[in-house]
Amino acid sequence: MKKVEAIIRGNDFDRVKNALKQIGIVPLTAYPVQGRGVQGGVPPYDLLPKMKIEIVVKDKDVETVVNVITRNARSGTPGDGKIFIIPVEDAIRIRTGERGNEALY
Repeated sequence: MKKVEAIIRGNDFDRVKNALKQIGIVPLTAYPVQGRGVQGGVPPYDLLPKMKIEIVVKDKDVETVVNVITRNARSGTPGDGKIFIIPVEDAIRIRTGERGNEALY
């Protein structure tokens, strides 16, 4: 399992969310964040508003999820965002006690 964290422009969020749903990746966590990339912000703003999406996926789905996010959040200009892929040791569905891949989706 891997955790895919994506920091994207807020106006791309709905498009990314809907595209993920179309490929069967419905569970996700999203929240507004502020940050800056290598450009250091855009004056007069030091930190820019973004959306952060967190999704824990099966190993076999990582590249598909990354491709969907990239395709739907890329404008080709600075500030499109970043994607981070992090190993996940385990997942437990609290309601049923299922563990691992069975607990995801």
